[in-house]
Amino acid sequence: MRLHLLALLAKGPAHGYELKQALESLLGAAYPQPNIGQIYVTLGRLEKSGLIEGEDVTQENRPNKRIYRLTPAGRKAVAAWFEKPTDEPRVRDEFFMKLALAPDSGVADQITLINQQRRHYLNTMRDLSKLAATEDRDNRLAQLLIEGAMLHLQADLDWLERCQEELE
Repeated sequence: MRLHLLALLAKGPAHGYELKQALESLLGAAYPQPNIGQIYVTLGRLEKSGLIEGEDVTQENRPNKRIYRLTPAGRKAVAAWFEKPTDEPRVRDEFFMKLALAPDSGVADQITLINQQRRHYLNTMRDLSKLAATEDRDNRLAQLLIEGAMLHLQADLDWLERCQEELE
């Protein structure tokens, strides 16, 4: 969330609700909706760390609002984030750890775990398909987010099939 907010503030100053609305508008319903409380806590931390600065703005007939803007250090942090490749592949995968630890634990069966995970992925794909049908077609980023999630799920399903073949 920190770097997402910094990237939004690179466009220009904004207050917390504007940042929330910008994320929702940009990514659509496919992306987990940000909690306004989390946004304001994160903004406070960013301000304390010197990456943004806030200024209280007086409003008539409404509570004051705080407008945030990037500092030079914040702009540098955003630039560094965009320059750094995203970590992949997922070597530290919780499901894989369950799969690896199940035989010696005596608590879970590997094939049962695979089948449960497969059902979970299929249900998630079904939900994403419904979401794609209802999402605004003009929001290409939201559509790409959904498509990417579905492609990752399909790859995960293929991998589960491979695991089952090896472990049966």
